[in-house]
Amino acid sequence: MKTYTAKPADIDKKWFLIDAEGIVLGRLASIIAMRLRGKHKATFTPHMDMGDNIIVINADKIQLTGKKRSDKIYYWHTGHPGGIKQRTAGQILEGKFPDRVVTAAVKRMLPGGTLSRQQMTNLRVYAGGEHPHEAQNPTVLDVASMNPKNTRSA
Repeated sequence: MKTYTAKPADIDKKWFLIDAEGIVLGRLASIIAMRLRGKHKATFTPHMDMGDNIIVINADKIQLTGKKRSDKIYYWHTGHPGGIKQRTAGQILEGKFPDRVVTAAVKRMLPGGTLSRQQMTNLRVYAGGEHPHEAQNPTVLDVASMNPKNTRSA
C-alpha cells in the first residue's frame, strides 16, 4: 500500500460562508482551522495548502463562555522599553477591529510556519453582515447546527 500524496492539480478549493452570530469563539476557530488546513478532506496532505476559502461574517457578535469577555487579555509589545500593552477581549470586540479576535483564535490553532501563514490568507473575517465575495458563490456552512454546544445565548 503506497501513501497518497496530492499534487497541485488534484487540489479542489471551495468557498464557504460562516455566520458567527451567537457561536462560541473556540469552537468556531477549531472548525475554521480544520477547514483551512484541509483536514476534512480524504486527500489531506500535510505539506500542501489543500484547505478551502472561508468567509466569516458577524464576527462582532461572537460569544465567549464564562468570564472570558472581561478576563481574557491580549498582549502585544511596541518594541520600545516598557512597551507592553494589553486589552481585554471585550474591549477589542467593542472597538474598531472586532474581527481580530476571530483571526487571532484561528491563527493560534494552526501550526506555526510558512504553510500556516499561506493558509491564513484563505480566511476573510468581517465584523458586519456584508462581504464582497458574492461572485465566488460561497456555500453556507451552518456551524450552529453541527453541535448544540456551538451556540450560546447572550
